[in-house]
Amino acid sequence: MVTTSKKLVISGYYGFNNSGDEAVLKSILTALQEESQRSNVTIEPIVLSINPEWTTSMYGVRAVHRMKLKDVREALKESDGLISGGGSLLQDATGLKSIPYYLGVIKLAQWLKKPTFIYAQGIGPVHRKIFNPMIKSVFKSCTYVSVRDEQSADYLRRLGLKWNQIHVVPDPVMGLPLPDTASPVRDEADPSTAEEQPTHAKLPVIGVSVRFWESDRKELTAIAAGLKKLATKKAVHLRFMPFHLPDDVQASRFIMEMIDDVTSKGSEISITDDLTDPQQMLEEVSRCDLMIGMRLHSLIYAASQYVPPVGISYDPKIDQFLLRLESEPAGNTSSLDGDKFAETVAGLLEHRSQWLKQHEDRITALKQEAVEPAKQIITYLGRKG
Repeated sequence: MVTTSKKLVISGYYGFNNSGDEAVLKSILTALQEESQRSNVTIEPIVLSINPEWTTSMYGVRAVHRMKLKDVREALKESDGLISGGGSLLQDATGLKSIPYYLGVIKLAQWLKKPTFIYAQGIGPVHRKIFNPMIKSVFKSCTYVSVRDEQSADYLRRLGLKWNQIHVVPDPVMGLPLPDTASPVRDEADPSTAEEQPTHAKLPVIGVSVRFWESDRKELTAIAAGLKKLATKKAVHLRFMPFHLPDDVQASRFIMEMIDDVTSKGSEISITDDLTDPQQMLEEVSRCDLMIGMRLHSLIYAASQYVPPVGISYDPKIDQFLLRLESEPAGNTSSLDGDKFAETVAGLLEHRSQWLKQHEDRITALKQEAVEPAKQIITYLGRKG
C-alpha cells in the first residue's frame, strides 16, 4: 500500500493555558493519528497557536503564531487543508474579535483553494446579526461541517445550510485517552463496578472546576455555601481543579478561603498545581468520585471517564452537553441556591452507582462517535491521493 503524506493546519484557541481547549487539540491530534494508522494517509499537523514554542514542546508538532498573518498564510499555502475547531470559536459572548478571526482563517484557506473542515464546533451564542451572513457564506464553502450539539446544527440550518451538510458529533474530548502512564482507577469496560473499586481509601473525592463569571461573585459564594454544607455533614475531599490558568486558580482560592473551616469536621481541601497537560488533568478527573464543573470540559472529562458530572450553567453549551447525557445542570450562575446545590451533590454521591448504570451505554456511544470527524477527513484526503 502506497502511503500519502498530508499537511493539515489546525486552527483553534490553542496556547492560552486553557486545559479544555488544549484537550480539544490533543483529542484531534490523537484521533487523526489513530485514523491515519488505519489508512494510507499520514498527517503532518501545523497548529496555529498564541504560543507556538510551547505547543511544539507539548505535542511534538509544528506550530506557527496564530496572529502573524504572513506565517499563517504560508502554512496554509503549503498545506492540504484546514481544520477549524473544535470548541466554541464562533460566538460573540466574550467579545467581537473571535468570529471575524476564525472565519478569516477559514476564508483565507478557501481563497487559497484548500479544503476546509469544521471539526465538532459549538456555534454560538451569536447575538449580533451582522455575523450571520458571514458565517453562512464561509460554512457553505466548507468541505465538511460537524458540530457538537443539535442547537448549533439548528442555528446553521436557519442560516440556510442543508440538513445533509451538517454532521452532529460529540465533543472531541469525549474520545481523549488517559496518558499511557496512568493507572486506571475504574474499569471502563464495566463502569458500573466503579463503586466496588473505590478511588480513595479514605474519603470520596469531589472534583471542583470553577471560574469567575458574575461580577458580584454570587455564584461562587453560593457554591461555597453548598460545599460547606455538604462537607460539614459528610467528610469528603474537595479537589479544586483550575482549567484556565491563572484565572481559575484565583476563583478556586476565592471559594477555598470561605470553606477552610470544614477541615475541622474531617473533610479535606486541595488544589491541582499548575496542570497544563490535558491528559494529566484528565487523569486527575478520572480519580474523582464526582465532578462539579462550571467549565464545560471539566464535565466532558468527567463523563468520558464515567465520573458523574454536576454542571453549573453560565452558558447554553453547558446545558447542551448535559442534555446529550440526558441530564441537566444543578443550577445556573445567576440564581444558584446553595442549599439545593448541596442536596443535589449529596444525592448524586449517594446514588453514584445507579447514575453510572443509567448512563454508561450513552457515554460509551459518545466516546466511540467522537472520532467520526477524523474518519471523514482522513477518508477525504485519501480519495484525493
